Order: sequence, then C-alpha cells, then structure tokens
Amino acid sequence: MLNTTSVTEFLLLGVTDIQELQPFLFVVFLTIYFISVAGNGAILMIVISDPRLHSPMYFFLGNLSCLDICYSTVTLPKMLQNFLSTHKAISFLGCISQLHFFHFLGSTEAMLLAVMAFDRFVAICKPLRYTVIMSPQLCTQMAITIWTIGFFHALLHSVMTSRLNFCGSNCIHHFFCDVKPLLKLACGNTELNQWLLSTVTGTIAMGPFFLTLLSYFYIITYLSFKTHSCSILHKALSTCASHFMVVILLYAPVLFTYIHPASGTSMDQDRIIAIMYTVVTPVLNPLIYTLRNKEVKGALGRVIRRL
Repeated sequence: MLNTTSVTEFLLLGVTDIQELQPFLFVVFLTIYFISVAGNGAILMIVISDPRLHSPMYFFLGNLSCLDICYSTVTLPKMLQNFLSTHKAISFLGCISQLHFFHFLGSTEAMLLAVMAFDRFVAICKPLRYTVIMSPQLCTQMAITIWTIGFFHALLHSVMTSRLNFCGSNCIHHFFCDVKPLLKLACGNTELNQWLLSTVTGTIAMGPFFLTLLSYFYIITYLSFKTHSCSILHKALSTCASHFMVVILLYAPVLFTYIHPASGTSMDQDRIIAIMYTVVTPVLNPLIYTLRNKEVKGALGRVIRRL
C-alpha cells in the first residue's frame, strides 16, 4: 500500500477556516469526546461486570459501545489537534490509516445494528427458543463475522485509494481523511473508486438497513396477529425503541453521504453530515440506551453505589 506519487502528506482544512472560532470549537468537541468516551466506557464496563447483563442483547450493546469509542477516537483527536495548530498536516500513511479505520468501524457498526435487530426479533417472536437460537457461540460467531467483513471492506477502500495518483493540491476539504474528498484530489480515472464507494459501501449500508427494517416488520406483524392488546404491543415495541433511534441516527446521514456520487454534494454539506455520524451519534448512543433501558440504569446505579 505505497503511494506512487510525490505527495507525502495532506492538509486537513477542518470544520471551518474562521480562526476566531477554533478555540471555541476545540472546547466544544473536546467536551463531546470526553462525554462519548465516558458514556460508552461506562456501558461497556457495566455490561462486562454485571452478571445480570450477560445476555445476547447486552453483549451486542457492549460491542456497540466499544465501536463508538474507537469510532470517535479515529477522527476527533486529530481534529482537536488541528484546532490548536497552524500546520494541519497528516502523513500519507496516516491519512490512509485513518480512512481504513473509519470505514472499518463504520461498516461494522452498520452490520452490528442489523444483528441487534435480529436479536430483538428472536426475543419477541420466538421467546421459547430464544436461549437456544441466540446461544453464546452464535453471538460470538456473528460478532467475529461482522468485525471481519468490516475490516476487509475497509481494506478494499484503503488499498484502492492508496493506489491513486495525487499530482495536484494536497488540501483536503474535510476534518478527516475519507474517500470522497480524496477522490477530488486524485489525478486520472477514479471511476472504479467511485463505483466501489457507491456500490460496495452502499450495499454494506443498505443491506443491514433493510434487514433491520425487515426484522421490525416481522415483529410488528407477529404482535399484531398474536395479540390484540395495544398495551402489550406498546411494551414490546418500547424494548426496540432505543435500538431504532440509534439506527435512524446512524443511517440517515450515512446513506445521504455515500449513496450520492462523489461529485453529488458539496464539501461543506459533507462535513456537516459527517459531524452527525462521527461526533453526535457516538455521544448520543449511551444516553439513549441509559435513559430508555431500566436494566442498564439499574446496573449503572448499582455500580455508582459500590463506588
């Protein structure tokens, strides 16, 4: 994965070029980063330490929290450094590495949300067989599978992007290295890269999204035919509400960004949308799950009382 051009580093232009806003934005995003790491770290800690949460649902929730910590760490520390620096450079290898881990963790999270939807489907529609179907072995295998697929999906983008020729400007109009802004700097034919971005990444995003919707469709259909009680239906669906909110927060901006071609949206628009799924979503996920989940709140309360 070696660069074949004279470009040895890129300049990340960041969120804004207004110098007066840089210190303020540094404080804002540093606070968000600490909240994200602390919130997701707390969920990960209680899922591991509390035996009452050793179930498939919370096993996957722990995976989600781990992903969100790593996801924020891929982009935010470099962004924070650039807020305080006049030389906003990132090496070519560092840029490709950031691109790789960004797509690795992002695609893994998209698939993980589909697996979590399947878990809710089994729990609600096949409660008597839940422990048999969602065995620890199957949960571990599914987790390993989605992490592996996410890694190789990202590897495809990082290898193909690293093989491009960069013979013009090295200024990236973004706050982290991503495929779309890098394609704008590449010389020569980038049609294959754009096709991979829209088709492969689109499939990685849309596939789990439709599987998630399908799981909820079966859940609603099953409950509608099995019970005529609105209270029971509401209670069952409320257990899925937190997960569905996380799905919307992740997929809405991601689908808008990666289904469009590289030239279909402005860089300013892409940066705003990217802040949603790289900064806002990871910090909201632990809040959503703790505020709406009695078991998580109870486990968190027990941990606090022991301190």
